[in-house]
Amino acid sequence: MRRNSKKFALGKLKHEYLVKLLSNLEINDDRVVLGSKIGEDAAVIDIPGNNYLVAKTDPITFATDQIGYYVVHVNVNDVVCTGAKPKWFQATILLPQKNTTNSLIEKIFKDIHDTCKSMGIAVIGGHTEITPKLDRPMVIGSLLGEVEKEKLVRTSGAELGDAIILTKGIFIEGTSIISRERESKLKEKGLNSTFIEKCKKYLYEPGISVFKEALLANKSFNIKAFHDPTEGGLATGLAEMAIASNTGILIEREKVTILPEPSILSKIFDLEPMGTISSGSLLIAIDDDLSQDLIDLLRNNQINAEKIGNFINKEKGLMIKENDGKLNPLFYSETDEITKIF
Repeated sequence: MRRNSKKFALGKLKHEYLVKLLSNLEINDDRVVLGSKIGEDAAVIDIPGNNYLVAKTDPITFATDQIGYYVVHVNVNDVVCTGAKPKWFQATILLPQKNTTNSLIEKIFKDIHDTCKSMGIAVIGGHTEITPKLDRPMVIGSLLGEVEKEKLVRTSGAELGDAIILTKGIFIEGTSIISRERESKLKEKGLNSTFIEKCKKYLYEPGISVFKEALLANKSFNIKAFHDPTEGGLATGLAEMAIASNTGILIEREKVTILPEPSILSKIFDLEPMGTISSGSLLIAIDDDLSQDLIDLLRNNQINAEKIGNFINKEKGLMIKENDGKLNPLFYSETDEITKIF
């Protein structure tokens, strides 16, 4: 069940409206294996040989600090969620006329280069300009990758009864963004520098990347579906998996890990943790009988993982078992909770 919200609020377009827009797009190319659909965050193209080409583009709109690092990882996350290895990256860098300096430009370039290099990705081009009416930098990434055809993973691949596994916990990216972009607000709320610095480090630990866990899981198991919950948080990510797979979902709130710092921030700013931007979390659908084996593999590789629920009949909808045992609808919104403080 989706919360009502104002038309054209910040963040993603409403699913119903986006479906209407996408239904008007015609793809007259048989080589396109996977095009634009709710929940499917990368396109897949058939090319000669044993691999598919995977293509993704995504912008960074909330964060400015470490924007080069962010833009690579948010694109990588969606590519590896198809089972693909990311290979070639481009960036469009839009800079404000005011406050843009040589050091800012050079830092963005360096962060993109260093982040790509750490994952074996080649930076192959892009575009940079000073743009009118901007008040902060914006970067749009474009990433290509390759996946063996038999190892392609789709968000739509989940089936009834499959387990839903969540890695790391939720509100990871949101914690980093809030501490880096709204540090003065945190200080106004009485939070000390030690706490704020710990929140800033969420960018790297637990980290906003799912590169390691996605490739590890896909190498070792028959993964039914991956999904990277970004804007709208875990709740919207789960809804997108259900929409793509034509199923319902039942999850247990007590199984959803909320780390201490996100928990504190959610209370201070009245944010629903399950609705807050959550890059760094990975949702995995797998045969229920294999779920514990996958959890053990991830934990043995220092990646926290927990089974949080199962896919159920579509007619039963999106449901959450509360800590008191009651079953309630799982509400979600494409407008992220973090917009309350931006």
